[in-house]
Parts: sequence; C-alpha cells; structure tokens
Amino acid sequence: MNPAQHTAAVATEAAAFVATVTAADLSTPVPTCPGWTLGDLTRHVGSVHRWFTELLRRRVQQPPAGRDVDLRLPEHPDALPDWLAASAAEAAEVFAATDLDAPMWAWGVDQHARFWVRRMLFETLVHRVDAELALGLSPRVDHALAVDGIDEFLTNLPFAAPFAPLTARLRAPDRTLRFSCTDGDGDWLVRLRPDGFALLADHAEPRTADATVRGSAADLLLLLYGRLDHRSEAFHLLGDADLTAHWFAHSAF
Repeated sequence: MNPAQHTAAVATEAAAFVATVTAADLSTPVPTCPGWTLGDLTRHVGSVHRWFTELLRRRVQQPPAGRDVDLRLPEHPDALPDWLAASAAEAAEVFAATDLDAPMWAWGVDQHARFWVRRMLFETLVHRVDAELALGLSPRVDHALAVDGIDEFLTNLPFAAPFAPLTARLRAPDRTLRFSCTDGDGDWLVRLRPDGFALLADHAEPRTADATVRGSAADLLLLLYGRLDHRSEAFHLLGDADLTAHWFAHSAF
C-alpha cells in the first residue's frame, strides 16, 4: 500500500471506530485492553491522532522531549465519539497539506512523514477491532490491509524496545520464524540472532524456517498484536514450539 492509500484507510478506520462506539455504553470493559473501557479506548485513539498530527505539523527532526499537545478533550464522556471524529478530520487536513515523502524523525525504519500516517492507520485499525470485540461483534479486516499491517509491525518491532522492553529479549543463536498467510500472498521470515532480530527483506537464503505460524492475514495481524493466542485453532504451527512460545512471550507491542 502507498501513502495515499494509508491516508484514505485512516479515515475509513476512524469512521468505523466512531460508528461502533457512538451508540455504545462507553463504560463497557474492553477485554483485549485489560483495565480499559470503551471510553478509555476512544480517548486513547483520539489522543494518538492528535499527537501524531502535531508531530506531522511540526515535521520534527529529533525525538520530541515530551508530549505537550492540547488534546481538547470534551468535558463529558458522551462527547468522546464526536471528539474522535474531529481528531480524525484534523489529521486528514494535515495529511493533505504535508509532503508525506519529506524526511522526518520516526522511531521506526522509515524516516519520512509517511511513517506516522501508516502507524496511525494500524493503531486505529487494531483498536477498532478492540471496540468491536468488546461489543460482541465479529471484526473484519481486509486482506491487503492486514498484509500491509503485518509488514509494518515486523519491520518496526526491532526498534520498539523503548516502549516495549520485552522485545530486547528476542535473541537466539541464528534461529528463524516464518509467518505465512493461508488466504493469499503474504510470507515473512524473521531471524533471531544473539544480538537482536530483524525481518529479512527478502528470502535470499531459502531454507525451512525453524518455526512457522500459518493463518489468515487478518488473524496473523491480530495475533502479532496480542489479540489472538497462537495456540488457538486459527493457526497451524510447525517446527520449534519453544521458539514460537519465546517470540510471543516477548513481542508484545
């Protein structure tokens, strides 16, 4: 997917989130975000939108020292869905006014403004799924979007240690873990080394992975984000079970 598709998808996912929570009881617990209610979830997503939007507006070139941004939170919780919609609309305006290919600081691999649009997209999508699950709905994730999300997650995870410290333990003496889609294109090979881990950009060294997790693209995306259990019937596991367990014990985002 390209930056234009990412910007359109942010708007679509935000609108779906707003539609899900507008008529809902915002005190409903969100099982996939322990300790949070739908109100907390909505506040979080809108805050992310406003923070990322401010980073884009300022086109920061260095890691920001803090998160000093006016969230303009509503006084009454019932207004949170409308506030989130306004946050998404403001983000869309900034996207349209920004050269998304411009150099910019980012905590991940892609040091361009477009990083933040893609990151906002999957932050919104996964939490839209959280909201739907909390309300007993069956979330749907487009295959192409899920594939892009898996790639974004695995590409950037090696740089997430500052806020996901357990990832620093994803070490092994040259072991490989494959994630493979069962419903179309999508295959990723991660190598764990004694000094770290990384997604292999291509499979220049074709070989059988030490462990493989197979499932639909949507299920793999939610698995990587900790919304599904790798031991569930949605997945077919091959190879080293200890390596697979090690990954999921330390890859929480």
